[in-house]
Amino acid sequence: MSAEVYSTLVLMLGYFQTAWPLKRKPMPLPASRDAWPTVDVFIPTYNEPLSVVKPTIYAALALDYPAEKLSIHVLDDGRRPEFKAFCEEVGVNWTIRTHNRHAKAGNINEALKITNGEYLAIFDCDHIPPTRSFLQIGLGWFLRDKLLSMLQTPHHFFSADPFERNLGTFRKVPNEGELFYGLVQDGNDLWNATFFCGSCALLRRSMVEEIGGIAVETVTEDAHTALKLHRLGYTTAYLAIPQAADLATESLSGHIGQRIRWARGMTQIFRIDNPLTGKGLKFGQRLCYLNAMMHFLYGIPRLVFLTAPLSYLFFGAHVIEAAASTIAIYALPHMMHASITNSRMQRSFRHSFWAEVYESVLASYITAPTLLALTNPKLGKFNVTAKGGQIERNYFDWAISRPYLFLLLLNLIGFCVGIVQTTLLNLGWTVYNMLILGASVAAARERRQIRAVHRVAMEMPVMLKFSTGRTLACKTIDYSEGGVGVALPGAIQVPMHERVTVSLFRGDEEYAFPATVGFTAPGRVGLRFSAMTREQEYEFVKTTFARADAWTGWAEGRQQDTPLRGLSHVLSVGARGILGLFEHLYNDLRTSLKSRLVDVEKLKTKD
Repeated sequence: MSAEVYSTLVLMLGYFQTAWPLKRKPMPLPASRDAWPTVDVFIPTYNEPLSVVKPTIYAALALDYPAEKLSIHVLDDGRRPEFKAFCEEVGVNWTIRTHNRHAKAGNINEALKITNGEYLAIFDCDHIPPTRSFLQIGLGWFLRDKLLSMLQTPHHFFSADPFERNLGTFRKVPNEGELFYGLVQDGNDLWNATFFCGSCALLRRSMVEEIGGIAVETVTEDAHTALKLHRLGYTTAYLAIPQAADLATESLSGHIGQRIRWARGMTQIFRIDNPLTGKGLKFGQRLCYLNAMMHFLYGIPRLVFLTAPLSYLFFGAHVIEAAASTIAIYALPHMMHASITNSRMQRSFRHSFWAEVYESVLASYITAPTLLALTNPKLGKFNVTAKGGQIERNYFDWAISRPYLFLLLLNLIGFCVGIVQTTLLNLGWTVYNMLILGASVAAARERRQIRAVHRVAMEMPVMLKFSTGRTLACKTIDYSEGGVGVALPGAIQVPMHERVTVSLFRGDEEYAFPATVGFTAPGRVGLRFSAMTREQEYEFVKTTFARADAWTGWAEGRQQDTPLRGLSHVLSVGARGILGLFEHLYNDLRTSLKSRLVDVEKLKTKD
């Protein structure tokens, strides 16, 4: 009953939050650059390697903004000599502190004490501001709205997250975050309830300082900061235009760890600064914050739904005291209405039934932290999400999948019992749960990353100059920090390992980069960059990741959602997940038997 009430309440709050997205447009800055405000760009970092942070710094340097009004600060909580040397070489500020209290929030607050720009632009160190006009697009709203304290832009991920990579849905099915950044934040904007998300955002310094800096009381310092600003009557804004790209978490375990932190942090806010109480918030703001915090309490309701039919199959206890026909008459229309309505509202941002897969993967892990935070919000610690790693081999993560395997086994036993008892309603529900859990198991089947660096699909003009003097005007297929894929005109072939100069263009300017042919096929070639100078590294980021159109059209060509298509896709993924599990069990058993046979042969040889 409680799980059903929770689900209904979240459904209604979701309708309220997303029914009328504001769809705000950029507001231009004054024509005279002399009237533009001063800005400090903060790039916090702790344990990320320099190779991950360098493109972010280069892209910040490429921002089209008067140099005398822009100051870039790398906030290095790792206090690393190689970062200091690099910052000095490229001409940005290397900012450190003597301690690491309050993690990222404390890092930013210390930097506030030694900087004086009117506005702050904050980017996580693995975010690449993709457009030189980022500040021009966002700052105009601050000059128009004198109460505007923060403007947020989407977090766009150019690498596949564990769900997308392991389930093969990258750029085919909207990922877990697209609903929030594509629809929820736009809906929040109507109610002046846009959340600060920690990166890809602009903030007015005076208002941040008025609330005592970035919030440090919870591990989700960003959302809590926005709540404090709203309580003072200040406004926030959202521009649904991707202005930066980020690396997604590589492994499912890392992804779960990140979500645990978010769940615990939002629950902490619910306890210590509840949006339903206190002064300063309007009714719409309270509901938007309430829904955001209640969302992370889905752990127990999801576990209830995954095990509910088993209560009857194992113990004969009815979950719903009603005849099957009555349940069909009353429950099925509601389920169909919810599915059709959500599909209509979320069509471009989440496909039907995929939320159940995400929640089933996370439910077992966020339940304890959220309950703990409700009991004592001070318990727990801040964990940094690792980025920039690589999955070097295929493997099944048995450790992270234990909860799904246990639930799958329970439902399998219940299915066998249901066949004997011929209880069709509970049997059908159990089969559905098994397939949802099968998709969860499939997400734990880690796929090897073929490339050490992630490629971005994009078509743009490129000139290839060969050592023979021949030149070819082509178009790119994709690019990465390590190389570029190029579509060749006609039936032209390029020999392997040939040296090539790759010329990319930014306006009328041409930038050349040394490369060698590392892959060739009919109609295309893969070029691997040779060692580049610092200047060439900067120029490459400026002409690729920092292009104004780098992240536009990312979802073009993707199939729109319909409930039946979404259901079919999820169930097919679940079936493949169960079959894959049996395959892993068979392979592990065979490997174990082979190992034992080898040990036996060794013992015989010794004898």
